[in-house]
Amino acid sequence: MITGVVVGNPKPDSRTLRAGMLGAQLLTGSDPDLVIDVVKLGPGLLGFGDAGIATAVQSVQECDLLMVGSPTYKGAYTGVLKCFLDQFPGGGLAGVTAFVFMLGAGPGHALAPELLLRPVLTELGASCPVRGLYLPESIFADEAAWESWLPAARSFIPAPASNAGSEMP
Repeated sequence: MITGVVVGNPKPDSRTLRAGMLGAQLLTGSDPDLVIDVVKLGPGLLGFGDAGIATAVQSVQECDLLMVGSPTYKGAYTGVLKCFLDQFPGGGLAGVTAFVFMLGAGPGHALAPELLLRPVLTELGASCPVRGLYLPESIFADEAAWESWLPAARSFIPAPASNAGSEMP
C-alpha cells in the first residue's frame, strides 16, 4: 500500500504539511511513502508540460491512499493546490482513496473541506469515503483533535496482507 500526502500551502514546510504527515501516521501507523509540498514544485505549476510536475502527478496517481490538505484561504483551499490539481486529467485519480483536510483559524469555515475540496478530488476520480476534516490550526498537532474522525477513516484502510495459511503443503 502506497500512502501519500499532498499539501497546498503557499508557505513551504508549513503547519499544514505537518498536519498531513501526522494525519497519515495516525491513519496508517507509519510514515507516508510520498510527500508533496506543492509550493516547492515551483513555477511549472502555472503551465502544462513541466517534467517535474508530470513526475509529481504520476507519483500521486500511484498512491493507494492520499491525504490532501490546504489551509483555509478566503474560505476555500489555496490557489497553489488548485494549480497542482489542474494538472491531473479527468479521472486521473481513479483507484486512489483520498482523505481531505483543511486547517483554519476558527470554526467559521469548518465546511470548506467537505464543500470545496472533496468535490474536486471526486471529480478527478478519487474515492473520498469519509467527510473532510477541518482542524483549527491551534490544535492540529494534538492527536485528540483527530480522534472523532479517525475511526471512520481507518475503516477504509486495508488490513496488512498476512502470510498465515499461505504455506504450501
